[in-house]
Amino acid sequence: MNTRITLKQLETLYWIVELGTFEKAASQLFATQSAVSKRMQELERGVGIEIFNRYHRGAKLTSKGEELYDIAKKMLLLHDQILEMRSTECLHHRSLKIGVTDLVTTTWFSQFVTETRDRFPQVRLEPKVAMDSELLNDLEQDKLDLIIIPETPTLPEFTSVPIESVPNHWIAKTGYFNLKAPIRHRDFSNFTVLVQGQLSGSSVYLNKWLKNRGVTFPDTVVCDSMSALLGLTVAGLGVTYLPFPLCRQLVENGILEIIQTEVPLPPVPYVAIYRQDRPLSLVQEIADIAVSSSDFTRHFPAVF
Repeated sequence: MNTRITLKQLETLYWIVELGTFEKAASQLFATQSAVSKRMQELERGVGIEIFNRYHRGAKLTSKGEELYDIAKKMLLLHDQILEMRSTECLHHRSLKIGVTDLVTTTWFSQFVTETRDRFPQVRLEPKVAMDSELLNDLEQDKLDLIIIPETPTLPEFTSVPIESVPNHWIAKTGYFNLKAPIRHRDFSNFTVLVQGQLSGSSVYLNKWLKNRGVTFPDTVVCDSMSALLGLTVAGLGVTYLPFPLCRQLVENGILEIIQTEVPLPPVPYVAIYRQDRPLSLVQEIADIAVSSSDFTRHFPAVF
């Protein structure tokens, strides 16, 4: 009887648990479902435990199976790290495709690029600047290795690393309001509200927060670009909410003013997201660099 435990068996276990069924794991591994089942039977014989609970539908692990799954993940990651040691030159001459929002590019992205080049001089960064939903879709389709966007629900095979939270404020052209005291968020419904659309994770996050408090706006102008919203606000066409770093200099110069509210807007958390079903320590390290270099208080001088 062959009781040898192989990486192929552990990889098969990993995909069964990650994807939820033997059938999906077989498709991922370009194998037949019978081959996947056979690997699990051999693995159970090899370790002498029952991995899956036969009394439940689907691929539900037993308690011992969960322990084995955790060990399997560690072994697969170690295997990848060993391969990277064997091919360091090949790895470090690779390109890394990273997706970011316009707010990231105009704040701390240059520092991130500098730190990445210092640590991995042979890695060529290929940035893409787009709306959050487009970047997330590209990551799902393997067109990007890493994205930095506002926090959003993701697929189980994704890893989200917290970056930093960005403060947001209601702002308007100076003199647009004549207020003596903080107002309620619903009071903005008496004015034209300039907002980002559903492609913006930041807008979705804040709109959900406002909606949960019964706040809606009947008169809105939708524009996906934060920079364009800033320009419309400077032109006095309405009131908007934006990350404070984006409008700070215009506020300090007296062109815009912050509208105080009884309850402040919540900060929007940003995250670095990458696929954990493509184990690669380089991407994890690049995500760590994003954490260490992030600083949304930086911003290029305003052009207005």
